Amino acid sequence: MEEHEELSQIMKESYSDAKSSNYEFITPEQVLLHALGNVRVLGVLESCQCDIPSLKDGLEKYIAENVSKDAEAASPIPSVAMKEIYSKALDSAIYSDRKTFDIFDFLVAMICDSRIFCSYMLKRSGVDVMELMESISDARRLEDGTDADDGLDGDDFEDIGEGEEPFSEVPSGGKRSLARFAVDMTSRAEKGMYDSIIGRGAEIERTIEVLCRRTKNNPIHVGDAGVGKTAIAEGLAQRIVAGNVPERLRGYKIYSIEMSALLAGTKFRGDFESRIRGIIEEIEKIGKAVLYIDEIHTIVGSGAGGNSPLDMANILKPALSRGNVRVMGATTFEEYTKFIEKNRALSRRFQKIDVLEPSRDDAVRIVRGIKERYEEFHGVAYNPSALSAAVDLSVQYLPDRRLPDKAIDVIDEAGVFVSLNNERRTSRRPRPRVSEETIRKVVAKMARVPVERVGEGEKERLRDLEGALRSRIFGQDEAVSRICVAVKKARAGFRDETKPEASFLFVGPTGVGKTELAKSLGDTLGLPLVRFDMSEYQESYTVSRLIGSAPGYVGYDNGGLLTAAVKKSPHSIVLFDEIEKAHQDIYNILLQVLDYGTLTDNQGQKADFRNCIIIFTSNAGARDMEKGQVGFDSGISRAGNDDASVREAVAREFPPEFRNRLDGIVVFRHLEPEIARSIARKAVGKIAARLSARNVRLSVSDDAVALVAEKGYSREFGARNISREADSLVASPLVDEVLFGRLSRGGEVEVFASGGKMVFSYGK
Repeated sequence: MEEHEELSQIMKESYSDAKSSNYEFITPEQVLLHALGNVRVLGVLESCQCDIPSLKDGLEKYIAENVSKDAEAASPIPSVAMKEIYSKALDSAIYSDRKTFDIFDFLVAMICDSRIFCSYMLKRSGVDVMELMESISDARRLEDGTDADDGLDGDDFEDIGEGEEPFSEVPSGGKRSLARFAVDMTSRAEKGMYDSIIGRGAEIERTIEVLCRRTKNNPIHVGDAGVGKTAIAEGLAQRIVAGNVPERLRGYKIYSIEMSALLAGTKFRGDFESRIRGIIEEIEKIGKAVLYIDEIHTIVGSGAGGNSPLDMANILKPALSRGNVRVMGATTFEEYTKFIEKNRALSRRFQKIDVLEPSRDDAVRIVRGIKERYEEFHGVAYNPSALSAAVDLSVQYLPDRRLPDKAIDVIDEAGVFVSLNNERRTSRRPRPRVSEETIRKVVAKMARVPVERVGEGEKERLRDLEGALRSRIFGQDEAVSRICVAVKKARAGFRDETKPEASFLFVGPTGVGKTELAKSLGDTLGLPLVRFDMSEYQESYTVSRLIGSAPGYVGYDNGGLLTAAVKKSPHSIVLFDEIEKAHQDIYNILLQVLDYGTLTDNQGQKADFRNCIIIFTSNAGARDMEKGQVGFDSGISRAGNDDASVREAVAREFPPEFRNRLDGIVVFRHLEPEIARSIARKAVGKIAARLSARNVRLSVSDDAVALVAEKGYSREFGARNISREADSLVASPLVDEVLFGRLSRGGEVEVFASGGKMVFSYGK
């Protein structure tokens, strides 16, 4: 690695002076003494409040008294300490991945080696190790115009003119604090680095009014994540640059503070406070400046160590009260309440400005206003219908996020999708277009739902929904019909938007298809099934399993099973199986789900049930249905009596406030004998599907299916008994053949009935 030209010159001067003075060695003290004649070194040391005359006198006295002379020496040689300092300086430059090493590397190596005199003199003259390193880092950035080390924008240093000393006109502390820790938003706005701000005129005007106040001129934007709080600050910066602000705000600059940069490297007590005070002093000196702090709630507690209450908020309070420093911030409602509002001394110094989610039309205008930037970036073109679809579909399928952020994310993802699939496009061909269909695919991926659910294919599913369910659920046509009507009404927009898509209580005997209908509905609509067996929630404390444990209890950080499942799958079918077995306290937490479509967990976060279909199953009234109806009039009349008896049982079992919030109570009938054959065919089909995975083809004759239905039919146990008989009559006899016999390598088997028994015929 080469020496910097400046360092080489200082080393030559040190050598020449040592030789002319007959010194036997060249020491670090001699190099430091000659370095004091360098403008850059002087600037760095002065910024550290170094007493230069005292340092110079001390070095000259030490050299005269301690460095030996030898008139006969041919030339001076580096001392042991000098060699070590040189080696450390070189290592530091190599570690920093620089092309040359300079006098600054020597300065750091000198002050860090406490064994040598120049380290003692530097510290005695007022130089702090950390301050020296920071000043050197500042000097290098100012000279190079780069932000490689501290994440700063090189443009932040453009105000330093040619020939101007980089450390002239600085606040006490000698550092350009804003240049190190802040971003000039007005400078970025002037360069067109911000998107156009649409639909936030009222909020920007209110911000201007607050900034123009004599005291308490500190606006704080409060709103949900993604509604555009930071965009308001960017919009104000654009207005200042354009001159579209009152006269008293013209010429102002907005500096955005990076809290992470402020805290980085603050190893010792007072470092953080010094940085904050440097910023305040510099803002006061500039005069026409606004300090912008995104996530402003982080100032509460930042920088406080141990039991000290001196955090950034307390340091800012006096300046905010005087009105000399204008601070603008942004945070969410929850964090404002938690950190700012309860600190009355801090909150009274700010003027709260609520930033609400924009309307659908405003969101469409916003995405249309910024589409050119995304078209240019991705090399695509957006259809107008695609932009509207991005807003509408994000509202429908991403309910846990806010406009316009979620709509912008959708068009950004869609642009990536189209551009990556058209990478071989030549410049002569027109730009690929982002269509409404592309938006559907992107939203489906982001919401984790099937593409057909978001696209036009859902209409076909809804059209065939009743037929698809009847092919899987037998003998419950009335129940299937009611469910289909409810789902179609919800998808057609006739439901209350604040409630779940549908909520039903399925009641009836065991084994008649209540749970199976919920599963089939999920399969047909492409929705995941979230099932909870309520027999596990028979005690009052089990409520905490659904919504999470209270603070201080084990499992508090884990959240609740129900809320976590719905957050993960906001578009799903939520099944509460055998709800009558749950504790009464469970019903209380379900009331808000049925009424408002939300449930708050133990950490205050809401799970959104508005896109869920909620189904409860129960055996309430099953025993009353068993009594049946005696006589010839056991058809329609018996069905009517069953309904009445079941509803009476439901009224006894469930509280009225729970029943009143349901969309309907669906009564499932006992399975009739003529339905048993269809169920048997389905059960045998499942066995055939499992065997096909082992390359075994199973054929079952109609008479064999009839035998399964005949032996398996039970009014008391329903379809489950038929499935058991299918396993017993068809699957069990084939076990040994599949494992060890004629079907171990695959094959064919036919099953038919003869004399009330199953007969198996094996093929090749």
